[in-house]
Amino acid sequence: MGAKTVGENLPPLLEAIEKAGHPVVWVSDPMHGNTFTSDSGHKTRHFDDVLAEVSGFFEAHRKVGTWPGGIHVELTGDDVTECLGGAAEINDADLGKRYETMCDPRLNARQGVDLAFRVSELLTSQP
Repeated sequence: MGAKTVGENLPPLLEAIEKAGHPVVWVSDPMHGNTFTSDSGHKTRHFDDVLAEVSGFFEAHRKVGTWPGGIHVELTGDDVTECLGGAAEINDADLGKRYETMCDPRLNARQGVDLAFRVSELLTSQP
């Protein structure tokens, strides 16, 4: 859905499916809705947008009273520079240094660990 729209667009969907009684497992894919082409021409995502969409996904479920079943992310244990931001503060000029993906930009090891910790925090605060 994208970091900017998940908070507004997801709750009505959750409510409608819940009201209809359909059993579903809700999974967020915070990567694809936040993909763009950088000024350097690289297909990328910004780590902060991924985090924001994951947080919005959990918040929408908390608001409606449904359960966030999971998230799908592209990541690697390698020290790639495919997604902007994060603790290493990867910027557009850094993307070409270790841009190794053949398809979709992945979070690197540090970004993946940071995301895991954030998801852990969100899970422990879920009612």
